[in-house]
Amino acid sequence: MSLLGAIPRYLLRVAVWARLKERPEEGADGGGSRRGLRWAVGLAVGVMLLAVGGFVLFDRVRPYLHGSGCEVRTSQGTMPLDLEQGANAATIAAVAFRKQLPERAAVIAYATAIQESHIHNLAGGDRDSVGMFQQRPSQGWGSPDKLRDPVQSTSKFFDALVKVKDYLDRDLHDAAQRVQRSADGSAYAQHERDGKLLAAAFTGREPATARCWYPPGKKTASRRPEAIREMRRAFGSRLKVGGPSPLTQGAPSRPESWNAVKVTNPRAGWAVAAWAVTHAQAYGLTEVRYAGKHWQADAGHDGWTQDKAAPPDAVIVH
Repeated sequence: MSLLGAIPRYLLRVAVWARLKERPEEGADGGGSRRGLRWAVGLAVGVMLLAVGGFVLFDRVRPYLHGSGCEVRTSQGTMPLDLEQGANAATIAAVAFRKQLPERAAVIAYATAIQESHIHNLAGGDRDSVGMFQQRPSQGWGSPDKLRDPVQSTSKFFDALVKVKDYLDRDLHDAAQRVQRSADGSAYAQHERDGKLLAAAFTGREPATARCWYPPGKKTASRRPEAIREMRRAFGSRLKVGGPSPLTQGAPSRPESWNAVKVTNPRAGWAVAAWAVTHAQAYGLTEVRYAGKHWQADAGHDGWTQDKAAPPDAVIVH
């Protein structure tokens, strides 16, 4: 029940209590009763004003109370993430989608990224290691600027992973170590549970499980065309986009407009939706709608809420 809905009932209780507390000996003319009634009404009005004022104040400060962050909540558990981790986690799933890899490949990538960088895009590390997977230019992984690009570094990781014979049947730490060749390959095993949790959410197997939020002060200007282009770079050109908002380089981004990312199945739809939510702060996206639910930046902490008009065959990005 909402606070405002409870106020009238509370006021009625206050008035009844005050009436019962009246003292009949205060005069046969009823003056005491009238004074008691006026006192009860005044008290009730005062309480109502305080309650309404408190509700309005809470409603205004609520977006600031939670700070910023993301959270993944699946049947396997809950995992908090910061905004960068959320965006990078969604990118890993998007690249796996582009390469048409099984969920197990994403699990291995997540466990590796957690161990190497806590899913952060690091500028440096041990010796010349950089990026989410701490890949080393001196070991032939590529130039530092490419390895600090989450899409390219993830793509390079998967390219190396699929070359590992029977990688899907190997223990996670064994498969990861054959790619990374780190000092202690057994360390990847401890993150398998978290890897499975992230994969279930960001590959879309479990719907509406990723949410992000941030205060009004962290909102950015709308860059939807740029966001959609980056989304297609991660997911691949198979991702078809429509809607009234233009996507050409330098096209204006009108906050009131939208784009529709067409999807062929629910799993792809929720992977796209999770990507949009986790990148909303960076690109000034305000709302994501899909399959009877929507997420709004102004109430990001509430997560996905009901929206019967949200289509099942396209992710609407505002």
